[in-house]
Amino acid sequence: MPDIRAFVFDAYGTLFDVHSVVAACREVTSDPEALSREWRAKQLEYTWLRALMGRYEDFWEVTGSALRFALKRLKIAASEEQVNRFMAAYLSLQAFPEVSETLKTLHPRFPLAILSNGSPRMLQAAVQSSGLHPYLQHVLSVDTPKTYKPNPAVYDLAPKALGLAKETIAFVSSNSFDVIGAKAFGFQVVWCNRAKAPLDEMGITPDFTVARLDEIPKALGL
Repeated sequence: MPDIRAFVFDAYGTLFDVHSVVAACREVTSDPEALSREWRAKQLEYTWLRALMGRYEDFWEVTGSALRFALKRLKIAASEEQVNRFMAAYLSLQAFPEVSETLKTLHPRFPLAILSNGSPRMLQAAVQSSGLHPYLQHVLSVDTPKTYKPNPAVYDLAPKALGLAKETIAFVSSNSFDVIGAKAFGFQVVWCNRAKAPLDEMGITPDFTVARLDEIPKALGL
């Protein structure tokens, strides 16, 4: 059994399904999945660009800019009122079906935290609407170092908040770039590979791979 003293989870794509905005997107397009995919891809791209340029803007603003670009890219007309409704959907994203039970299982034995690109407002709203708040000791946002994953300054928030050595923290993410960044930082890393996707070719691999979060206890021998 690995020496794990706490679990830290990525939020978007790991605990919360970013594509649950599809329901809202149906209001303006017959292909809401395409809009959701373009929105998410540009959202991540903008975080990387802003981190590299040293021009931080919080995730709410980044998400809005990405949405407006996606609408233009796909030539979809949307009113300001509709844009506001799509953005509001990000405040109540659905948690994946197994999330609550997984956190409930781990919670008595381990401190649990979120470490996310999300702004504090966005994270607080998603945690409250999903009912996950009783299980979380910390909800950590990149708004503190004012840069984005995979900058090591972001990952460093977790050991400082938990008062633990980074090697004793299991970091869980479904995002390949986040898995690689967290492993490079020094966490033990669990990749939740729901999509059965290939890992990016960076010469870094996770310690454990699961298809769903509720596979973690068995995969780690807990």
